[in-house]
Amino acid sequence: MAHTVDARGLSCPQPVILTRNAIKAGDFPIEVLVETVTSRENVRRAAEKLGCTVRVEEMGDEFKLTLVK
Repeated sequence: MAHTVDARGLSCPQPVILTRNAIKAGDFPIEVLVETVTSRENVRRAAEKLGCTVRVEEMGDEFKLTLVK
């Protein structure tokens, strides 16, 4: 079962901080929910820098990023 980080409604850098904490906890896969393109890109870049593969899905006005190690 995926660990979910619900970062909807949060402004940067909070989504990135929550994502980094989840990656450090190592409970993969991790699903990150965000609302803005800026948050999507910042979370994607941070996760890739920490060695994760990122899949992005657009869900209406929101995005789901699935992170795997």
